[in-house]
Amino acid sequence: MKITLNGKQMEAREGETILSAARRMGLDIPTLCHMEGLTPTGTCRVCVVEDRITGRLIPSCSFPVSEGMDIATHSNQAVAARKTIIELLLASHPDDCLYCPGNGTCVLQRYAQELGVRQRSYSGARNRINLDVSSPSIIRDPEKCILCGRCVRVCTEVQGVSAIDFTGRGSTAQIGCAFNEGLNVSSCVNCGQCVMVCPTGALTERRDVDRVLKALDDPAMTVVVQHAPAVSVTLAEEFGIKPGIDIVDRMNAAFRRMGFDKVFPTSFSADLTVMEEAHELVQRVQNGGPFPMFTSCSPGWIKYLEEFHPQMLGNASTCKSPQQMMGAVIKRLWAPAASLDPKNVFSVSVMPCTAKKFEAARPEMGDGFPDVDAVLTTRELAEMVRMFGIDISSLDGEEADSPFGERSSAGKLFGASGGVMEAAARTAYHMLTGENLKEMRIDAVRGLDDVKETTMNIAGIELKLAVVSGLGNAGRLLRDIVEGRRQYHFVEVMTCSGGCINGGGQPFLTDPERVKARMQSLYEIDRNASLRVAHENKSIAALYRDHLDEPGSRKAHHILHTTYSPREVLK
Repeated sequence: MKITLNGKQMEAREGETILSAARRMGLDIPTLCHMEGLTPTGTCRVCVVEDRITGRLIPSCSFPVSEGMDIATHSNQAVAARKTIIELLLASHPDDCLYCPGNGTCVLQRYAQELGVRQRSYSGARNRINLDVSSPSIIRDPEKCILCGRCVRVCTEVQGVSAIDFTGRGSTAQIGCAFNEGLNVSSCVNCGQCVMVCPTGALTERRDVDRVLKALDDPAMTVVVQHAPAVSVTLAEEFGIKPGIDIVDRMNAAFRRMGFDKVFPTSFSADLTVMEEAHELVQRVQNGGPFPMFTSCSPGWIKYLEEFHPQMLGNASTCKSPQQMMGAVIKRLWAPAASLDPKNVFSVSVMPCTAKKFEAARPEMGDGFPDVDAVLTTRELAEMVRMFGIDISSLDGEEADSPFGERSSAGKLFGASGGVMEAAARTAYHMLTGENLKEMRIDAVRGLDDVKETTMNIAGIELKLAVVSGLGNAGRLLRDIVEGRRQYHFVEVMTCSGGCINGGGQPFLTDPERVKARMQSLYEIDRNASLRVAHENKSIAALYRDHLDEPGSRKAHHILHTTYSPREVLK
Protein backbone atom coordinates (compact mmCIF):
# COMPACT_ATOMS: atom_id res chain seq x y z
CA MET A 1 0.00 0.00 0.00
CA LYS A 2 1.04 3.60 -0.52
CA ILE A 3 1.19 6.24 2.21
CA THR A 4 2.64 9.74 2.37
CA LEU A 5 5.18 10.64 5.04
CA ASN A 6 6.28 14.27 5.27
CA GLY A 7 5.15 14.90 1.71
CA LYS A 8 6.94 11.88 0.22
CA GLN A 9 5.08 8.85 -1.03
CA MET A 10 6.35 5.45 0.09
CA GLU A 11 5.38 1.79 0.08
CA ALA A 12 4.14 0.56 3.45
CA ARG A 13 3.64 -3.00 4.59
CA GLU A 14 0.29 -4.42 5.56
CA GLY A 15 -0.11 -4.45 9.34
CA GLU A 16 2.94 -2.36 10.21
CA THR A 17 2.76 0.75 12.33
CA ILE A 18 3.47 4.32 11.32
CA LEU A 19 6.57 4.23 13.52
CA SER A 20 7.91 1.17 11.72
CA ALA A 21 7.31 2.72 8.31
CA ALA A 22 8.92 6.00 9.35
CA ARG A 23 12.01 4.26 10.70
CA ARG A 24 12.44 2.40 7.42
CA MET A 25 12.53 5.83 5.75
CA GLY A 26 15.22 6.97 8.17
CA LEU A 27 12.91 9.21 10.19
CA ASP A 28 13.51 9.33 13.94
CA ILE A 29 10.32 9.63 15.98
CA PRO A 30 10.93 9.83 19.74
CA THR A 31 9.48 7.08 21.95
CA LEU A 32 9.56 6.36 25.68
CA CYS A 33 7.23 3.41 26.25
CA HIS A 34 7.81 1.55 22.96
CA MET A 35 9.85 -1.66 22.96
CA GLU A 36 10.81 -3.29 19.68
CA GLY A 37 9.40 -6.80 19.33
CA LEU A 38 6.69 -6.36 21.97
CA THR A 39 3.04 -5.43 21.43
CA PRO A 40 2.83 -1.62 21.34
CA THR A 41 0.93 0.14 24.12
CA GLY A 42 0.93 3.78 23.00
CA THR A 43 0.84 4.99 26.58
CA CYS A 44 3.47 7.75 26.73
CA ARG A 45 2.24 9.61 23.62
CA VAL A 46 5.67 11.09 22.93
CA CYS A 47 5.56 9.44 19.51
CA VAL A 48 2.44 11.30 18.32
CA VAL A 49 2.32 12.37 14.67
CA GLU A 50 -0.21 14.48 12.78
CA ASP A 51 -2.74 12.91 10.42
CA ARG A 52 -2.97 15.62 7.76
CA ILE A 53 -6.31 14.35 6.50
CA THR A 54 -8.14 14.58 9.84
CA GLY A 55 -5.83 16.98 11.66
CA ARG A 56 -5.69 14.58 14.62
CA LEU A 57 -2.62 13.55 16.61
CA ILE A 58 -2.17 9.78 16.69
CA PRO A 59 0.42 7.53 18.42
CA SER A 60 2.75 6.28 15.72
CA CYS A 61 3.98 3.27 17.73
CA SER A 62 0.53 1.63 17.89
CA PHE A 63 -1.42 3.07 14.96
CA PRO A 64 -1.40 0.85 11.82
CA VAL A 65 -0.82 2.29 8.37
CA SER A 66 -3.68 2.41 5.86
CA GLU A 67 -3.95 3.09 2.14
CA GLY A 68 -3.66 6.78 1.26
CA MET A 69 -2.64 7.88 4.75
CA ASP A 70 -0.91 11.30 4.86
CA ILE A 71 1.28 11.75 7.93
CA ALA A 72 3.48 14.61 9.14
CA THR A 73 5.95 13.27 11.69
CA HIS A 74 7.35 16.63 12.79
CA SER A 75 4.62 19.18 12.20
CA ASN A 76 4.35 22.15 14.56
CA GLN A 77 1.35 20.52 16.24
CA ALA A 78 3.15 17.15 16.77
CA VAL A 79 6.36 18.73 18.06
CA ALA A 80 4.45 21.05 20.41
CA ALA A 81 2.54 18.07 21.84
CA ARG A 82 5.74 16.13 22.43
CA LYS A 83 7.35 19.12 24.09
CA THR A 84 4.36 19.53 26.40
CA ILE A 85 4.53 15.85 27.40
CA ILE A 86 8.25 16.16 28.23
CA GLU A 87 7.59 19.35 30.20
CA LEU A 88 4.86 17.62 32.20
CA LEU A 89 7.15 14.68 32.95
CA LEU A 90 9.82 17.11 34.15
CA ALA A 91 7.35 18.99 36.36
CA SER A 92 7.76 16.51 39.20
CA HIS A 93 11.14 15.08 38.19
CA PRO A 94 14.20 15.58 40.45
CA ASP A 95 16.55 18.37 39.34
CA ASP A 96 19.74 16.41 40.01
CA CYS A 97 20.94 15.51 36.53
CA LEU A 98 24.59 16.23 37.36
CA TYR A 99 24.51 13.64 40.14
CA CYS A 100 22.29 11.10 38.41
CA PRO A 101 23.85 7.81 37.22
CA GLY A 102 21.77 8.20 34.06
CA ASN A 103 23.35 11.55 33.17
CA GLY A 104 24.53 11.43 29.56
CA THR A 105 22.51 8.35 28.64
CA CYS A 106 19.08 9.51 29.89
CA VAL A 107 16.50 9.44 27.09
CA LEU A 108 14.30 11.98 28.89
CA GLN A 109 17.28 14.33 29.10
CA ARG A 110 18.02 13.86 25.40
CA TYR A 111 14.44 14.56 24.32
CA ALA A 112 14.32 17.67 26.51
CA GLN A 113 17.41 18.95 24.71
CA GLU A 114 16.13 18.01 21.24
CA LEU A 115 12.74 19.64 21.84
CA GLY A 116 14.22 22.84 23.23
CA VAL A 117 12.97 22.54 26.80
CA ARG A 118 15.04 25.25 28.51
CA GLN A 119 12.89 26.25 31.47
CA ARG A 120 10.28 24.78 33.76
CA SER A 121 6.85 25.47 32.27
CA TYR A 122 4.84 23.49 34.80
CA SER A 123 5.41 22.96 38.48
CA GLY A 124 4.14 20.06 40.51
CA ALA A 125 4.81 18.38 43.81
CA ARG A 126 7.93 16.29 43.55
CA ASN A 127 7.44 12.57 44.12
CA ARG A 128 8.82 11.52 47.48
CA ILE A 129 9.47 7.79 47.46
CA ASN A 130 12.22 5.95 49.32
CA LEU A 131 15.27 4.73 47.42
CA ASP A 132 15.38 0.92 47.21
CA VAL A 133 18.95 -0.19 47.95
CA SER A 134 18.05 -3.66 49.20
CA SER A 135 19.32 -5.57 46.18
CA PRO A 136 23.00 -6.57 45.90
CA SER A 137 22.86 -5.75 42.18
CA ILE A 138 20.30 -3.08 41.35
CA ILE A 139 19.42 0.33 42.81
CA ARG A 140 15.85 1.52 42.28
CA ASP A 141 15.05 5.23 42.52
CA PRO A 142 11.25 5.61 42.10
CA GLU A 143 11.50 9.42 42.20
CA LYS A 144 13.13 9.32 38.76
CA CYS A 145 10.53 6.92 37.33
CA ILE A 146 8.36 8.33 34.52
CA LEU A 147 5.96 5.32 34.48
CA CYS A 148 6.85 4.32 30.91
CA GLY A 149 6.43 0.68 31.93
CA ARG A 150 9.42 -0.64 29.99
CA CYS A 151 10.97 -2.28 33.05
CA VAL A 152 7.67 -3.98 33.89
CA ARG A 153 7.33 -5.31 30.36
CA VAL A 154 10.85 -6.70 30.06
CA CYS A 155 10.61 -8.28 33.52
CA THR A 156 7.23 -9.88 32.83
CA GLU A 157 6.98 -10.45 29.08
CA VAL A 158 10.61 -11.12 28.20
CA GLN A 159 12.11 -12.61 31.35
CA GLY A 160 8.96 -14.12 32.88
CA VAL A 161 9.99 -13.01 36.38
CA SER A 162 7.38 -10.32 37.24
CA ALA A 163 9.36 -8.88 40.15
CA ILE A 164 7.93 -5.38 39.59
CA ASP A 165 4.63 -3.97 38.40
CA PHE A 166 2.39 -0.90 38.50
CA THR A 167 0.83 -0.14 41.86
CA GLY A 168 -1.66 2.55 42.85
CA ARG A 169 -3.85 4.65 40.56
CA GLY A 170 -3.81 8.11 39.01
CA SER A 171 -1.42 10.53 40.67
CA THR A 172 -0.42 7.87 43.23
CA ALA A 173 0.63 5.35 40.60
CA GLN A 174 4.17 4.03 40.81
CA ILE A 175 6.21 0.99 39.89
CA GLY A 176 7.26 -1.25 42.73
CA CYS A 177 7.47 -4.73 44.18
CA ALA A 178 4.64 -6.67 45.78
CA PHE A 179 3.48 -5.27 49.14
CA ASN A 180 5.87 -2.29 48.66
CA GLU A 181 8.80 -4.48 49.70
CA GLY A 182 12.36 -4.19 48.39
CA LEU A 183 13.82 -6.00 45.39
CA ASN A 184 15.72 -8.30 47.75
CA VAL A 185 12.56 -10.10 48.85
CA SER A 186 10.88 -10.07 45.44
CA SER A 187 11.26 -12.66 42.71
CA CYS A 188 14.01 -10.52 41.12
CA VAL A 189 16.86 -12.58 39.66
CA ASN A 190 19.20 -9.55 39.34
CA CYS A 191 19.52 -9.90 35.56
CA GLY A 192 19.55 -6.12 35.02
CA GLN A 193 17.47 -6.18 31.85
CA CYS A 194 15.19 -3.63 33.52
CA VAL A 195 18.25 -1.38 33.90
CA MET A 196 19.03 -1.75 30.20
CA VAL A 197 15.59 -0.52 29.09
CA CYS A 198 15.02 2.21 31.69
CA PRO A 199 15.03 5.59 29.87
CA THR A 200 16.01 7.55 32.99
CA GLY A 201 18.15 6.89 36.06
CA ALA A 202 15.34 5.15 37.94
CA LEU A 203 17.14 1.80 37.66
CA THR A 204 20.90 1.46 37.83
CA GLU A 205 23.46 -1.10 38.95
CA ARG A 206 24.92 -0.99 42.45
CA ARG A 207 28.28 0.66 41.88
CA ASP A 208 31.52 -0.90 43.09
CA VAL A 209 33.86 1.69 41.56
CA ASP A 210 34.60 3.47 44.85
CA ARG A 211 35.45 0.19 46.62
CA VAL A 212 37.84 -0.74 43.82
CA LEU A 213 39.49 2.69 43.88
CA LYS A 214 39.96 2.39 47.65
CA ALA A 215 41.62 -1.01 47.21
CA LEU A 216 43.91 0.32 44.47
CA ASP A 217 45.00 3.09 46.82
CA ASP A 218 45.79 0.66 49.67
CA PRO A 219 49.50 -0.33 49.61
CA ALA A 220 48.72 -3.37 51.77
CA MET A 221 46.40 -4.80 49.13
CA THR A 222 47.32 -6.83 46.06
CA VAL A 223 44.56 -6.01 43.60
CA VAL A 224 43.84 -8.63 40.95
CA VAL A 225 41.34 -8.21 38.11
CA GLN A 226 39.67 -10.69 35.80
CA HIS A 227 37.59 -9.75 32.75
CA ALA A 228 34.80 -11.76 31.13
CA PRO A 229 34.92 -12.93 27.48
CA ALA A 230 32.14 -10.56 26.35
CA VAL A 231 33.71 -7.41 27.82
CA SER A 232 36.61 -7.09 25.40
CA VAL A 233 34.30 -7.15 22.35
CA THR A 234 31.97 -4.55 23.90
CA LEU A 235 34.03 -2.01 25.84
CA ALA A 236 35.18 -0.22 22.69
CA GLU A 237 31.62 0.93 22.00
CA GLU A 238 31.78 3.13 25.12
CA PHE A 239 34.55 5.12 23.41
CA GLY A 240 33.00 5.49 19.98
CA ILE A 241 34.81 2.55 18.40
CA LYS A 242 32.92 0.33 15.95
CA PRO A 243 30.83 -2.38 17.70
CA GLY A 244 32.37 -5.84 17.84
CA ILE A 245 36.02 -4.75 17.86
CA ASP A 246 38.07 -6.90 20.25
CA ILE A 247 40.35 -4.69 22.38
CA VAL A 248 41.48 -7.28 24.92
CA ASP A 249 45.18 -6.38 24.69
CA ARG A 250 44.53 -2.65 25.06
CA MET A 251 42.19 -3.43 27.95
CA ASN A 252 45.01 -5.33 29.71
CA ALA A 253 47.22 -2.27 29.30
CA ALA A 254 44.48 0.00 30.67
CA PHE A 255 44.12 -2.16 33.79
CA ARG A 256 47.84 -1.79 34.49
CA ARG A 257 47.68 1.99 33.97
CA MET A 258 44.97 2.07 36.64
CA GLY A 259 47.21 0.20 39.08
CA PHE A 260 45.95 -3.38 39.06
CA ASP A 261 48.74 -5.76 40.08
CA LYS A 262 47.62 -8.77 38.05
CA VAL A 263 45.33 -9.11 35.03
CA PHE A 264 43.74 -12.47 34.19
CA PRO A 265 41.12 -13.27 31.51
CA THR A 266 38.02 -15.04 32.81
CA SER A 267 38.28 -17.05 29.58
CA PHE A 268 40.99 -19.03 31.40
CA SER A 269 38.54 -20.09 34.10
CA ALA A 270 35.93 -20.65 31.37
CA ASP A 271 38.33 -23.34 30.13
CA LEU A 272 38.46 -24.64 33.69
CA THR A 273 34.65 -24.67 33.76
CA VAL A 274 34.63 -26.64 30.51
CA MET A 275 36.91 -29.29 32.02
CA GLU A 276 34.72 -29.71 35.10
CA GLU A 277 31.38 -29.39 33.33
CA ALA A 278 32.33 -31.76 30.50
CA HIS A 279 33.56 -34.29 33.08
CA GLU A 280 30.27 -33.93 34.98
CA LEU A 281 28.31 -34.48 31.76
CA VAL A 282 30.34 -37.57 30.89
CA GLN A 283 29.77 -38.95 34.40
CA ARG A 284 26.02 -38.43 34.06
CA VAL A 285 26.01 -40.10 30.64
CA GLN A 286 27.90 -43.09 32.00
CA ASN A 287 25.77 -43.33 35.15
CA GLY A 288 22.36 -42.66 33.68
CA GLY A 289 21.64 -39.08 34.74
CA PRO A 290 19.97 -37.14 36.15
CA PHE A 291 18.98 -35.51 32.87
CA PRO A 292 18.94 -32.95 31.53
CA MET A 293 22.04 -31.39 33.01
CA PHE A 294 21.69 -27.61 33.07
CA THR A 295 24.65 -25.25 32.83
CA SER A 296 25.34 -23.14 35.93
CA CYS A 297 27.41 -20.29 34.46
CA SER A 298 24.61 -17.74 34.53
CA PRO A 299 23.72 -16.62 38.09
CA GLY A 300 20.40 -15.10 37.04
CA TRP A 301 19.37 -18.50 35.69
CA ILE A 302 20.36 -20.25 38.92
CA LYS A 303 18.34 -17.70 40.92
CA TYR A 304 15.41 -18.30 38.53
CA LEU A 305 15.59 -22.04 39.22
CA GLU A 306 15.65 -21.39 42.96
CA GLU A 307 12.68 -19.04 42.77
CA PHE A 308 10.43 -20.84 40.29
CA HIS A 309 11.58 -24.46 39.85
CA PRO A 310 13.47 -25.53 42.99
CA GLN A 311 12.61 -29.17 42.26
CA MET A 312 14.98 -28.96 39.27
CA LEU A 313 18.04 -27.70 41.18
CA GLY A 314 19.48 -31.21 41.25
CA ASN A 315 19.72 -31.05 37.46
CA ALA A 316 21.95 -27.96 37.55
CA SER A 317 25.68 -28.51 37.19
CA THR A 318 27.52 -28.18 40.49
CA CYS A 319 30.26 -26.17 38.77
CA LYS A 320 30.78 -22.61 39.93
CA SER A 321 30.64 -20.00 37.21
CA PRO A 322 33.93 -18.95 35.54
CA GLN A 323 33.91 -15.75 37.64
CA GLN A 324 33.73 -17.69 40.87
CA MET A 325 36.20 -20.34 39.73
CA MET A 326 38.76 -17.67 38.92
CA GLY A 327 38.10 -15.96 42.25
CA ALA A 328 38.53 -19.23 44.14
CA VAL A 329 41.73 -20.12 42.28
CA ILE A 330 43.19 -16.65 42.92
CA LYS A 331 42.41 -16.65 46.65
CA ARG A 332 42.97 -20.32 47.47
CA LEU A 333 45.75 -21.41 45.11
CA TRP A 334 47.56 -18.43 43.57
CA ALA A 335 47.78 -16.26 46.71
CA PRO A 336 49.43 -18.92 48.92
CA ALA A 337 51.80 -19.87 46.08
CA ALA A 338 52.78 -16.18 45.82
CA SER A 339 53.29 -16.00 49.62
CA LEU A 340 50.29 -13.66 49.98
CA ASP A 341 47.62 -13.72 52.65
CA PRO A 342 44.32 -14.21 50.75
CA LYS A 343 42.75 -11.61 53.01
CA ASN A 344 45.20 -9.07 51.57
CA VAL A 345 44.26 -9.96 48.00
CA PHE A 346 41.40 -7.87 46.61
CA SER A 347 39.80 -9.79 43.75
CA VAL A 348 37.90 -7.74 41.17
CA SER A 349 35.90 -9.06 38.24
CA VAL A 350 34.66 -7.08 35.24
CA MET A 351 31.46 -8.61 33.96
CA PRO A 352 28.76 -7.81 31.37
CA CYS A 353 26.22 -8.78 34.01
CA THR A 354 24.59 -7.23 37.08
CA ALA A 355 23.65 -10.67 38.47
CA LYS A 356 27.36 -11.36 38.97
CA LYS A 357 27.27 -8.82 41.81
CA PHE A 358 24.59 -10.95 43.46
CA GLU A 359 26.54 -14.13 42.78
CA ALA A 360 29.75 -12.80 44.33
CA ALA A 361 27.84 -11.96 47.52
CA ARG A 362 26.28 -15.40 47.90
CA PRO A 363 27.32 -17.20 51.11
CA GLU A 364 28.16 -20.31 49.06
CA MET A 365 30.86 -18.38 47.19
CA GLY A 366 33.55 -18.27 49.83
CA ASP A 367 35.05 -20.09 52.75
CA GLY A 368 35.91 -17.52 55.42
CA PHE A 369 36.39 -14.82 52.77
CA PRO A 370 34.66 -14.18 49.43
CA ASP A 371 36.02 -15.62 46.19
CA VAL A 372 35.38 -12.26 44.49
CA ASP A 373 35.44 -8.98 46.44
CA ALA A 374 33.97 -6.55 43.90
CA VAL A 375 32.22 -6.81 40.53
CA LEU A 376 32.32 -4.03 37.94
CA THR A 377 30.01 -3.92 34.94
CA THR A 378 31.30 -2.99 31.49
CA ARG A 379 29.79 0.46 32.07
CA GLU A 380 31.66 0.87 35.36
CA LEU A 381 34.94 -0.14 33.73
CA ALA A 382 34.39 2.52 31.05
CA GLU A 383 33.79 5.04 33.83
CA MET A 384 37.10 4.12 35.47
CA VAL A 385 38.99 4.34 32.18
CA ARG A 386 37.69 7.89 31.72
CA MET A 387 38.37 8.73 35.35
CA PHE A 388 42.05 7.82 34.91
CA GLY A 389 42.30 9.84 31.69
CA ILE A 390 43.25 6.81 29.59
CA ASP A 391 42.90 7.04 25.81
CA ILE A 392 42.19 3.38 25.21
CA SER A 393 42.30 3.74 21.42
CA SER A 394 45.96 4.82 21.48
CA LEU A 395 47.28 2.24 23.97
CA ASP A 396 49.76 -0.41 22.87
CA GLY A 397 48.38 -3.87 23.58
CA GLU A 398 49.73 -5.99 26.42
CA GLU A 399 49.29 -9.65 27.28
CA ALA A 400 47.59 -10.98 30.40
CA ASP A 401 49.64 -12.22 33.34
CA SER A 402 50.82 -15.73 34.13
CA PRO A 403 49.90 -18.28 35.34
CA PHE A 404 46.27 -17.74 34.27
CA GLY A 405 46.79 -15.72 31.11
CA GLU A 406 46.43 -18.50 28.54
CA ARG A 407 42.97 -19.32 27.22
CA SER A 408 41.44 -21.30 24.39
CA SER A 409 38.96 -19.76 21.98
CA ALA A 410 36.42 -22.20 23.42
CA GLY A 411 36.61 -20.21 26.65
CA LYS A 412 36.12 -17.00 24.71
CA LEU A 413 32.92 -18.38 23.16
CA PHE A 414 31.29 -18.29 26.61
CA GLY A 415 30.32 -14.68 25.85
CA ALA A 416 27.64 -15.70 23.34
CA SER A 417 24.56 -17.88 23.62
CA GLY A 418 25.56 -21.41 22.63
CA GLY A 419 29.22 -20.83 23.45
CA VAL A 420 29.22 -22.83 26.69
CA MET A 421 27.52 -25.72 24.91
CA GLU A 422 29.97 -25.64 22.00
CA ALA A 423 33.01 -25.46 24.28
CA ALA A 424 31.78 -28.25 26.57
CA ALA A 425 30.76 -30.47 23.64
CA ARG A 426 34.25 -30.21 22.13
CA THR A 427 35.86 -31.41 25.34
CA ALA A 428 33.19 -33.99 26.22
CA TYR A 429 33.75 -35.51 22.78
CA HIS A 430 37.47 -35.78 23.53
CA MET A 431 36.84 -37.28 26.98
CA LEU A 432 34.60 -40.00 25.51
CA THR A 433 36.56 -40.78 22.33
CA GLY A 434 40.14 -39.68 22.97
CA GLU A 435 39.99 -37.62 19.79
CA ASN A 436 39.11 -34.06 18.85
CA LEU A 437 36.08 -33.19 16.78
CA LYS A 438 37.03 -32.99 13.11
CA GLU A 439 34.86 -29.90 12.71
CA MET A 440 35.13 -27.73 15.82
CA ARG A 441 32.42 -25.34 14.76
CA ILE A 442 28.92 -26.47 15.79
CA ASP A 443 26.60 -24.30 13.70
CA ALA A 444 23.40 -25.67 15.25
CA VAL A 445 24.10 -23.94 18.58
CA ARG A 446 25.27 -20.63 17.10
CA GLY A 447 23.28 -17.49 16.37
CA LEU A 448 20.61 -15.42 18.06
CA ASP A 449 17.66 -17.80 17.91
CA ASP A 450 15.87 -18.04 21.26
CA VAL A 451 16.04 -21.86 21.34
CA LYS A 452 18.55 -24.00 19.44
CA GLU A 453 18.64 -27.81 19.37
CA THR A 454 20.93 -30.47 17.97
CA THR A 455 21.93 -34.10 18.44
CA MET A 456 25.55 -35.24 18.61
CA ASN A 457 26.74 -38.82 18.21
CA ILE A 458 29.67 -39.29 20.56
CA ALA A 459 31.17 -42.80 20.81
CA GLY A 460 27.86 -44.30 19.73
CA ILE A 461 25.84 -42.25 22.24
CA GLU A 462 23.17 -39.93 20.86
CA LEU A 463 23.32 -36.79 23.00
CA LYS A 464 20.38 -34.42 22.69
CA LEU A 465 21.49 -30.84 23.29
CA ALA A 466 19.58 -27.58 23.64
CA VAL A 467 20.56 -23.93 24.02
CA VAL A 468 18.15 -21.27 25.27
CA SER A 469 18.64 -17.60 26.12
CA GLY A 470 16.26 -15.23 27.87
CA LEU A 471 14.50 -16.46 30.99
CA GLY A 472 11.03 -16.27 29.47
CA ASN A 473 12.17 -18.70 26.77
CA ALA A 474 13.93 -20.83 29.40
CA GLY A 475 10.75 -21.00 31.48
CA ARG A 476 8.72 -22.25 28.52
CA LEU A 477 11.39 -24.83 27.63
CA LEU A 478 11.57 -25.96 31.25
CA ARG A 479 7.82 -26.51 31.38
CA ASP A 480 8.05 -28.67 28.26
CA ILE A 481 10.82 -30.71 29.90
CA VAL A 482 8.93 -31.12 33.18
CA GLU A 483 5.74 -32.14 31.37
CA GLY A 484 7.60 -34.62 29.15
CA ARG A 485 7.18 -32.87 25.82
CA ARG A 486 10.94 -32.46 25.33
CA GLN A 487 13.89 -34.56 26.44
CA TYR A 488 17.55 -33.55 26.47
CA HIS A 489 20.83 -34.66 27.97
CA PHE A 490 22.43 -31.22 28.23
CA VAL A 491 20.87 -27.74 28.21
CA GLU A 492 22.71 -24.41 28.19
CA VAL A 493 20.71 -21.54 29.66
CA MET A 494 21.72 -17.89 29.50
CA THR A 495 19.69 -15.33 31.46
CA CYS A 496 19.84 -12.62 28.78
CA SER A 497 18.77 -12.95 25.15
CA GLY A 498 21.86 -13.62 23.06
CA GLY A 499 23.97 -14.38 26.12
CA CYS A 500 26.51 -12.24 27.97
CA ILE A 501 27.06 -10.00 24.94
CA ASN A 502 23.62 -8.59 25.77
CA GLY A 503 23.95 -8.69 29.57
CA GLY A 504 22.47 -6.21 32.02
CA GLY A 505 25.86 -4.57 32.63
CA GLN A 506 26.63 -3.77 29.00
CA PRO A 507 26.49 -0.30 27.38
CA PHE A 508 23.04 1.32 27.37
CA LEU A 509 21.00 1.66 24.19
CA THR A 510 22.14 -1.73 22.90
CA ASP A 511 20.41 -2.66 19.65
CA PRO A 512 20.26 -6.04 17.85
CA GLU A 513 22.90 -5.03 15.30
CA ARG A 514 25.42 -4.34 18.07
CA VAL A 515 24.67 -7.71 19.65
CA LYS A 516 25.22 -9.43 16.29
CA ALA A 517 28.54 -7.61 15.82
CA ARG A 518 29.75 -8.72 19.26
CA MET A 519 28.74 -12.31 18.55
CA GLN A 520 30.48 -12.33 15.17
CA SER A 521 33.64 -10.97 16.79
CA LEU A 522 33.71 -13.93 19.19
CA TYR A 523 33.20 -16.34 16.29
CA GLU A 524 36.05 -14.67 14.39
CA ILE A 525 38.34 -15.06 17.42
CA ASP A 526 37.48 -18.76 17.50
CA ARG A 527 37.94 -19.21 13.76
CA ASN A 528 41.43 -17.69 13.77
CA ALA A 529 42.68 -19.29 17.00
CA SER A 530 45.37 -21.95 17.16
CA LEU A 531 44.10 -23.20 20.53
CA ARG A 532 40.40 -24.02 20.25
CA VAL A 533 39.75 -26.58 22.99
CA ALA A 534 40.05 -26.27 26.75
CA HIS A 535 41.71 -29.66 27.24
CA GLU A 536 44.76 -28.54 25.25
CA ASN A 537 45.33 -25.42 27.36
CA LYS A 538 48.74 -26.07 28.93
CA SER A 539 48.10 -23.67 31.80
CA ILE A 540 44.94 -25.60 32.68
CA ALA A 541 46.89 -28.85 32.57
CA ALA A 542 49.54 -27.36 34.88
CA LEU A 543 46.84 -26.21 37.33
CA TYR A 544 45.47 -29.73 37.57
CA ARG A 545 48.95 -31.24 37.83
CA ASP A 546 50.09 -28.91 40.59
CA HIS A 547 46.90 -28.38 42.58
CA LEU A 548 43.71 -30.13 41.47
CA ASP A 549 44.78 -33.65 40.40
CA GLU A 550 42.18 -34.17 37.64
CA PRO A 551 38.71 -32.97 36.58
CA GLY A 552 36.10 -34.07 39.07
CA SER A 553 38.63 -34.87 41.80
CA ARG A 554 37.94 -34.22 45.47
CA LYS A 555 40.29 -31.22 45.41
CA ALA A 556 38.60 -29.83 42.29
CA HIS A 557 35.17 -30.23 43.87
CA HIS A 558 36.25 -28.47 47.04
CA ILE A 559 37.46 -25.37 45.18
CA LEU A 560 35.51 -25.28 41.91
CA HIS A 561 32.07 -26.67 42.75
CA THR A 562 29.16 -25.67 44.95
CA THR A 563 25.58 -26.65 45.77
CA TYR A 564 22.39 -24.62 45.67
CA SER A 565 19.32 -24.86 47.84
CA PRO A 566 16.11 -22.80 47.82
CA ARG A 567 16.55 -22.38 51.57
CA GLU A 568 19.88 -20.67 51.03
CA VAL A 569 18.84 -18.08 48.48
CA LEU A 570 20.47 -14.75 49.33
CA LYS A 571 17.80 -12.18 50.18
